[in-house]
Amino acid sequence: MARLVLFYKPFNVLCQFTDSEGRPTLADWIRIPGIYAAGRLDRDSEGLVALTDDGGLIARIADPKHKLPKTYWVQVEGAPDEAALHGLRTGVLLNDGPTLPAKVRVIAPPAIPERDPPIRYRKNDVTTWLELVITEGRNRQVRRMTAAVGFPTLRLVRRAIGDWNLDGLAPGEYREIAVPAPTPRGPSSAPRGKGPSPSGRPSGKSPTRRSRASRKGPRS
Repeated sequence: MARLVLFYKPFNVLCQFTDSEGRPTLADWIRIPGIYAAGRLDRDSEGLVALTDDGGLIARIADPKHKLPKTYWVQVEGAPDEAALHGLRTGVLLNDGPTLPAKVRVIAPPAIPERDPPIRYRKNDVTTWLELVITEGRNRQVRRMTAAVGFPTLRLVRRAIGDWNLDGLAPGEYREIAVPAPTPRGPSSAPRGKGPSPSGRPSGKSPTRRSRASRKGPRS
């Protein structure tokens, strides 16, 4: 079994464990040795980040060739018309080439915590929430897609990766589960240059749990 951590990354947190500039990182919330992020989520985006100690699982989640769907809740400026939605559904041309078709629909504002700090917009500005599902993973892809059809992104929350989602989590919280490893365990399946996690789960312990690491004190 592979160890999988599902973390609700808050806004303004780097999707890495160290930073030479002292900015908030995953280490401020997660203190589990030997796990690595399966793909990235931009500092100014929020939502689900998957971390694991299994290199095969990292590849299955992060490599676009596996076409694992990622679901985003996106607050955009204005009210997208049918032409804009059709453009997202059929693919838009970005500076690094056309995107694959996305699934998109207009949704009611989701029941999620306010961002800290909140987005900046004037009282009379119109904004719209979209649910957008893509299977690619280009740099800042969702933001570039909505901008390309004329509706810049104000707030971006990754709701789900495949069947894993944010249910039951608040920003800064994580849930740990055990999933079948897609490759044999051992050094060959660990992230390149790293060995497997030095600490396994004791036998008899529940395979799932939710925890929140203290943000005080140095990383253990």
